Amino acid sequence: MPNMKEIKNHINSVKDTQKITNAMYLIASTKLRKAKRDLDQTLPYFNALRGEIKRIFRTVGKVNNRYFYPPDTEERTLPGTYGFLVITADKGLAGAYNQNALKEAQRMLAQHTAGDNMIFVVGEYGRQFFASRNVPIEKNFLYTAQNPTLQRARNITSLLLDLYNKGELVKIFVTYTDLGSGLESTAKTVRLLPFHRSQFASADKEEKVKVPFEFSPSVDGVLNSMIPSYVSGFIYSALVDSFCSEQNARMTAMDSANRNAQELLDELSAQYNHIRQSAITQEITEISAGALGQRRYTQRLEGDTGP
Repeated sequence: MPNMKEIKNHINSVKDTQKITNAMYLIASTKLRKAKRDLDQTLPYFNALRGEIKRIFRTVGKVNNRYFYPPDTEERTLPGTYGFLVITADKGLAGAYNQNALKEAQRMLAQHTAGDNMIFVVGEYGRQFFASRNVPIEKNFLYTAQNPTLQRARNITSLLLDLYNKGELVKIFVTYTDLGSGLESTAKTVRLLPFHRSQFASADKEEKVKVPFEFSPSVDGVLNSMIPSYVSGFIYSALVDSFCSEQNARMTAMDSANRNAQELLDELSAQYNHIRQSAITQEITEISAGALGQRRYTQRLEGDTGP
């Protein structure tokens, strides 16, 4: 059984760890609120941009554009190289956040084995995961996982669209973690390009625009100028959503760690008090026994010197 000093040292160690986990919980909470606020400030613009793209399809019957599937089909298997943007965190201590995202990425990669895949990774955790399995990575975007900004999203968009426009990529997928309602995060994969026309179809069956628009220089040219901004908005949203999911998972993990630490402290305190009480009881017993022995010894001496 450990002595009182060892238990005391263990209690102090757990308290120090608890201070760290509690600080990490507060930091994650602050980052989560800030990221949500930044996303809320930019979403109206991209929602309006999506509305304008929908308006184009309501105005023009058939649109041939390289960012969309041909009008005669909504989806088909395209031969060629697929691009996968996988969003993870730079570090762990966030529950199953990274593992779930990487499992989803592996599932998608296993579905496409006909051609080569280009993997683009956000987050040091994902880079180390693929590197440990000798999976080549086309590009690793440094510092983006911990600082998702619109400019970083535009940099990612510029690289992906350049490869797509050159024909080096025929499809682009994004694997990220959707925070949803905030109760439970879900790792998911969304096809970024090419788009389905149904993605911009009106759910309420709006009527076609009665007064036709004039597109300059052309419908295709207008779409070509709007799509990069829309893609940047989607990637930025996925980055922030993943970042919020990471912080939410870290908050949950740190809260669980705090509760476990408190339970361990309660057990150690009870054990410490038990040993301390035993030590006190033993000391009292020893003192009582010593006093009794001294009294008997004194009585014996008085008996020997009596008349």
